[in-house]
Amino acid sequence: MKEHFLLAEDDENLGALLTTFLNSKGFQTKWVKNGEEAISYYRSFTNSIDFIILDVMMPEKDGFSVAKEIRLTDKKTPILFLTAKSMKDDKLKGFEVGADDYLTKPFAMEELIARIQAIIRRVGDASSVKTEKLAIGALAFDPHKSILYSSAGEKKLTTKENALLTLLARNVNEVLDRQATLRAVWGDDNYFNGRSMDVYIAKLRKLLSEDPSIEIMNIHGIGFKLIVK
Repeated sequence: MKEHFLLAEDDENLGALLTTFLNSKGFQTKWVKNGEEAISYYRSFTNSIDFIILDVMMPEKDGFSVAKEIRLTDKKTPILFLTAKSMKDDKLKGFEVGADDYLTKPFAMEELIARIQAIIRRVGDASSVKTEKLAIGALAFDPHKSILYSSAGEKKLTTKENALLTLLARNVNEVLDRQATLRAVWGDDNYFNGRSMDVYIAKLRKLLSEDPSIEIMNIHGIGFKLIVK
């Protein structure tokens, strides 16, 4: 099967050129022209996308915001940034939000392919490592089996409980944006889904209460933070 690429680039000429070039190299490439389209397409084909190329400066939602939202639920799919900027701060920000590499325009197509292939090799090597359970204080959590382990036994989580705890556990001691979390787990950040998420947060607090060092804190006006003292 061809590898499935998502390309987000608002420049018409470059986007068309890259799509043709990547397809000619055997990559099945979907080209979108802004950040909102990138997020929408990613959500529709999450499990089949193998590589993501993001222009940093795009309308509606920039590449950094797109990558940050994707990385809430997906730590593995490679992300390569394209930008006309060469500022060190922009490069650092790109890596901070989860980029695997960074290419400054203008660039040679051969360099783009070389970087893509290098990233794919690294990801392939990393994927051979056995997935471990996530430690949350004295508890253990297996997001793939949707099971929370404690001294009292095993607790099978519901789909929403598992998705929400996975986000929290993979971002321990970091603030999770409320709206981004709603979009990631519920697909929409409307009022009713927000009330539903509050109920699930309360359920998770109860499940985690066996270990007093664990706390899910409300960050007013922003979101939540899983704290392990």
